[in-house]
Amino acid sequence: MEWTEETITQLRHLWSEGLPTAEIGRRLGITKNAVIGKAHRLTLPSRPSPIPAPTSGEKVLREPRRATRAKSFHVSGAASLTAPSAAAPRRRIEPPPFRRAHTCCWPLGEPGKPGFRFCDDPALPTKPYCATHADLAYVKIREKREEAA
Repeated sequence: MEWTEETITQLRHLWSEGLPTAEIGRRLGITKNAVIGKAHRLTLPSRPSPIPAPTSGEKVLREPRRATRAKSFHVSGAASLTAPSAAAPRRRIEPPPFRRAHTCCWPLGEPGKPGFRFCDDPALPTKPYCATHADLAYVKIREKREEAA
């Protein structure tokens, strides 16, 4: 978008009225982020946050975000599954090792059909494929330039 003197004047006027950036964007036919970026470059006065601040006596305590996974627990002799108590220390659960860490991951056949499998030959140290399949998967820059000429 080209910022003309007219649109800059409109932006300054709408900004001074205190309209939300999304509304200014709608009126100018641009995105909210374009409005914010231009206002910043024009050093227009900052606006108060639309998120209400806590009252003077309130403290906002946030728990750190953790990735959660669905867990199932086997309890022998119990009819229902229950999670361990909140007081119990949490253990870090390590994911199982990747099976094909050092073998070729080139697919052979069509996924979902009988006989589908992966090559499983030893992979090159820095690639997920064996030497044969790496030659098929990667185009050398020199070859690419020669073909273009």
